[in-house]
Amino acid sequence: MNKKQKKLSIRIILLISTLISLTYVPWILVKAWILPLPNTIEAQLDEALDHGFDGILVFVDQGGKPPEFYAAGWHDRVNKIPALPNALFKIGSISKLYSAVAIAKLVNRQQLALNKTVADYFPELVGRIENADKITLQMLLQHRSGIPNYTDTPNFWSNPTDSYQGALDLIVDLPANFAPDSDYQYSNTNYLLIGKLIEKTTGKSRFQFIKDEILIPLQLHNTFGSLSDVTLDKLMGGYHVGVDENIKATDYGSMIATAQDVGIFLRALNDGSVFKQGGREIYSTIYEYEHGGWVPGFQSHAKYYTEIDTVVVQFNNTTDSKLYYWNLSEIIFSRVVRILNP
Repeated sequence: MNKKQKKLSIRIILLISTLISLTYVPWILVKAWILPLPNTIEAQLDEALDHGFDGILVFVDQGGKPPEFYAAGWHDRVNKIPALPNALFKIGSISKLYSAVAIAKLVNRQQLALNKTVADYFPELVGRIENADKITLQMLLQHRSGIPNYTDTPNFWSNPTDSYQGALDLIVDLPANFAPDSDYQYSNTNYLLIGKLIEKTTGKSRFQFIKDEILIPLQLHNTFGSLSDVTLDKLMGGYHVGVDENIKATDYGSMIATAQDVGIFLRALNDGSVFKQGGREIYSTIYEYEHGGWVPGFQSHAKYYTEIDTVVVQFNNTTDSKLYYWNLSEIIFSRVVRILNP
């Protein structure tokens, strides 16, 4: 079996397993998988609009080639402003990569230690977070702490808190979801604590430390710490099923960036150039090299593909509470990559 045949066989197996898993989900997801693959990314983005997305952006950085920018749909659907390739976007949990890099740098400088515990760094939380004396910094980074996720509390997204303490108050005194390091469960509370730890250790805000240590050295001038730092006109519109208005002005605490800035950072993370000597080795033991992000109205994917030396970043500005559009965005992302690597 040649290389091309092997790729086809793998895709058939993946398709069959996906179809089985999609037995009880909307037909449009199955359709998005089985439609013939377009020849161009532009055509794939147009197809994404047919599936119901309001707008979609893609940034592609192939090694040795100029970066490529793609946009389809609306930046602002009410005012009929077309999608802008260089628009700002709420990147949600992609920001965890930046925080993990910051921690790796501080560990490399021996200002933090991965085996120290929540109790060591947050003595005020002993008795308020279960197992605080057993949860290490490394467990926080890897979502193996068992600490409940504050964004899973009832009605969080309809009434988001805008402070560290407000978010923490949602989960203190709750029982752990599992014993430390016995399981994995994604929890935004882990990175809430990590952000505060960066502040306690450096004397700077989390974002200021990220800016000083990551953004300025990489010359990333279009990455921001909060909604208050940007001009709203430059921020892509955000739309959530069941909500008529553009919700981009609602503050969920997300970092904001262009797709290009995220792409440049992701390449620097993967090739190690974001670190000084020793930092890359530490990072490789604590977190991943790709990520997705979701806040109402905004979802994103960013990944580096070694086999084709390519970074792909995708932003789309339509979400729903059942994560139907999240699943659909993952399908679109995988098809964009297939176009790049047939």
